[in-house]
Amino acid sequence: MAILELKGANKTFGSGRTKVEALKTTDFSAEAGEMIAIIGPSGSGKSTFLTIAGGLQTPTEGDVIINGTSLAKLNEKKLSKVRLNEIGFILQASNLVPFLTVDNQMKLLKKVKKDTLDDQKLQELYSDLGIEELKNKYPSDLSGGERQRVAIAKALYTNPSILLADEPTASLDSDRAYEVMDLLKKETKAKKTTTLVVTHDTRLIDYCDRVFKMTDGVLKEESKEQAVAAHD
Repeated sequence: MAILELKGANKTFGSGRTKVEALKTTDFSAEAGEMIAIIGPSGSGKSTFLTIAGGLQTPTEGDVIINGTSLAKLNEKKLSKVRLNEIGFILQASNLVPFLTVDNQMKLLKKVKKDTLDDQKLQELYSDLGIEELKNKYPSDLSGGERQRVAIAKALYTNPSILLADEPTASLDSDRAYEVMDLLKKETKAKKTTTLVVTHDTRLIDYCDRVFKMTDGVLKEESKEQAVAAHD
């Protein structure tokens, strides 16, 4: 069964002469344990696709279905619950609370999730991502790459069914980027998570099972060879 589906979903902004089709009518599905790359130039609609898939934006038409639940039929309270319990977000802005230390970010998350999260899992993530020494620091004390690694730990800590990552390695050097992709792939396979990675870096395609290219709001599946060749 597909964990994530888009059925006839599109997103339009404005009207008349100012109308912009950020996402053209799209059908898409992803299974448990799949890691999928979404590539394409800036402004092509990748982030719009990702935020619609995660229930952060509502499609103008069509529907998003997560674990068999139609998001179109949910009120805002139920939609928030789906986002909390089913989806992990790794966004370029890192989404960290500025007045909380790294450790307190995680404690707040555990409180919101009603103590269902595993402390041992958190310590493993701290170690895997090399952020053990950052636990008592605030986001303003961290570099961009450190904030990104904390955001990745925060997303993985919740054991989401779906992980949506928008340029998760953009602030990282090559070695750290590959380590992070190794970790994302390991988590995806071990936990049967459905992971979507938006990236400009075609070197990361090798970590993914499938590749889709976004061009002017149109999403189309490509082979890995096609994707890499187009960027050479």
